[in-house]
Amino acid sequence: MQKSADKKELVLVKPFMPPVADLIPFFERIWESRQLTNSGPVHAEFEQALCRYLGVSHISLIANGTLALMIALKTLRLRGEVITTPFTSPATLQAICWNNLKPVFADIHESDLNMDPSAIEAAITGETCAILPVHIFGRPCDIEGIRQIAHKHNLKVIYDAAHCFGVEKNGDSICNYGDLSTLSFHATKVFNTLEGGAIICHDEATKKMIDTLTNIGHDADPPHPGYGLNAKMNEIQSAVGICGLNYAETIIAGRKAATLLYRGLLKDLHGIKMMDDLEGVRHNYSYFPIIIDSGEFGAGRDELYDHLKSNKIISRKYFYPLASDYPAFERYKTHNLPVAENIAENILCIPLFHDITTNQIETVVYTIKELYHPHRIKTYHENFAVVP
Repeated sequence: MQKSADKKELVLVKPFMPPVADLIPFFERIWESRQLTNSGPVHAEFEQALCRYLGVSHISLIANGTLALMIALKTLRLRGEVITTPFTSPATLQAICWNNLKPVFADIHESDLNMDPSAIEAAITGETCAILPVHIFGRPCDIEGIRQIAHKHNLKVIYDAAHCFGVEKNGDSICNYGDLSTLSFHATKVFNTLEGGAIICHDEATKKMIDTLTNIGHDADPPHPGYGLNAKMNEIQSAVGICGLNYAETIIAGRKAATLLYRGLLKDLHGIKMMDDLEGVRHNYSYFPIIIDSGEFGAGRDELYDHLKSNKIISRKYFYPLASDYPAFERYKTHNLPVAENIAENILCIPLFHDITTNQIETVVYTIKELYHPHRIKTYHENFAVVP
C-alpha cells in the first residue's frame, strides 16, 4: 500500500455532538427564561434523566470532573492521608492536594491496571482517612476487596469514575459503590456536556451538602453563604447532556464494535497485550489501550508512538509519566511502584471513538504492523487492502 503524504490526521478521540436541531428547542427555552445557571429547569431535568439512565438515586451536576473530585473530598470532611493510584490523571492528585490532604501511592495490579488491594492495605497508617481508587479506562476496581479493607480500617471510599459513564457490574451502576463516586463529562469522554462532571451519593442529606458546596456555600435555609466553590453546571451544558443521552446507547455500541474489530485484527501479534471484557461487566469502551512488549513486538512503545505520529495517527501514552512522577507530587512517592512504572513505560492508547470507520481502524493496524517483525507481516500486504 502506498500512503498518502497529505492524508487527514486521525485523532485519538472525537467528541460526540448531538444534532443542532435537537438543541434548538432547549436553547429557545433558555433564551426565553433568561436563567442561565443556578440550578435552572434544564439542569433539574438533566439530573433526573441521568438518575434514570445510570440507575442511581442521587446525582449532583458539576462544572467539570476535577471540581467534582474536589467537592466530593470536601463533602466527607476528611483530614489526613488518602491512598490513591499513581496511574491516573494529575487531576486526581490535584483534588487531594487542594483539600490539604496528603496523597499516598499504592501500586496497581497488572491484570486490570487498577489499585492492588494488598498494596492499599500495606499503605494504611494511623493518618489514613480514605481510599480514592480510579476505575482506569472504565474497568471496575476490585470493589469487594476495597470494601473489605475500608470496613476493616473504618475508611471512606471515593471512586474516581471519570471513565465509567454507563458502566455496570452485575447489572448495577458502578457509580453506586463506595461512599461517593465522581464522573467526568469532558469532551474526551464517552459521554460529554462540552465540559462537566457529576457526584453520585446515596442519600438526600449528602446531596444537599454537595449542592451547597457547589454553589459557593449558599444554602436555601439559612440563605447566607458558607464554605464552598462556584462549581455549578450551567443550562447550556445541561441541554447538551439531555440531548446527548438520547444517543448514549448508539455511542457505546459504536465504540464496542470498534473495540471488537481492533481485537480481531491485533490478536495474532506477539508483544501486544489488550484488555478483554470482564465477566458480569457492561463496558463502555472508553479507550483502547495496548501494552507493548518490545522484545516480542520488535519495537518499543515510544518508537511505535513516533511511527504512528509520522503517519498522522494520534495516540497517547496514558498514563505517562505517572502522577507520582510529576514535580508537584513526587515528594509523596515514598517507595517503588514497579507495576505502575512498567505499565507507564509501555502503554499506548490508540484511536477510538463512536464513529471511527473500519477503514480507519485497518489503517491504524496496518501502521502498527509496519514495525512488527518482518517474518510475521510478510503476508499482510496480500491479505489487507487498506485505503487511507
